[in-house]
Amino acid sequence: MTASGLTEEVSRRRAWLLATLVGVMVVVTAFVPPVPQDPAYHHFADARPALGVPNFLNVVSNLAFLVVGVLGLGFLARGARRGGGAGFGGPAERRPYWPFFTGVALTAVGSGYYHWQPDNGALFWDRLPMTLAFMALLASVIGERISGRVGARLLWPLLLVGGLSALYWHVTEQRGAGDLRPYGLVQFGTMVLVPLILLLFPARHTGTSYYWLSFGCYGLAKVTEYFDQGLLRLTAVSGHTWKHLAAAASAYWILRMLERRRPLAAGAQPG
Repeated sequence: MTASGLTEEVSRRRAWLLATLVGVMVVVTAFVPPVPQDPAYHHFADARPALGVPNFLNVVSNLAFLVVGVLGLGFLARGARRGGGAGFGGPAERRPYWPFFTGVALTAVGSGYYHWQPDNGALFWDRLPMTLAFMALLASVIGERISGRVGARLLWPLLLVGGLSALYWHVTEQRGAGDLRPYGLVQFGTMVLVPLILLLFPARHTGTSYYWLSFGCYGLAKVTEYFDQGLLRLTAVSGHTWKHLAAAASAYWILRMLERRRPLAAGAQPG
């Protein structure tokens, strides 16, 4: 049996299943025609200025990302000074959360900059830090659920892939042939793989329910983004502003998980 409670053979088969799924997603993405950025994306429902800030609520709502990112980095720093922390099995489990919360904090800067004057050039700085958060979360879940060694080895390659996906879109857009496929694969591939890993591999810590709360908030963020104009009419706050708050809440539940989780005894059920 592995430390997670699966036999070596079952664990290996499930890991190969995930690897095959990744290969399929990459191949399918490669055969999809290039996807340029829709110029209409920059036309948000709420363009009201306030206090000299254009698109005020879409800009200032990004402060939620900064708050969560700083809180997360502070939590990691306090644990590092104490030489550990109940939420981590060792330094390798802590490591991916540094780029995760850094990416969350920098999203506040990049997204705030973008919403000040929305265009493709500024959108790159919005998307770049988000790819770091996505890839760091994927590496952390791989390390904690599948293999600590594999998760540690994949962290920096995954961060590089995430950053390059945003850069690729930016460069192709500047050349008049924008292509969002790699960026889309990074974002939505993470949202497919992380839940699958949680379902296929047993937990080593309590607090799994916080992951699902986080995914629920991220799903809500995508829904509110879609109903940008409708939510503005209904609530006087646009769907895109609600999206920022819901996405920041998604990152917050990851922080709460780390603050509250504890190692599971062998055979215990995750909380």
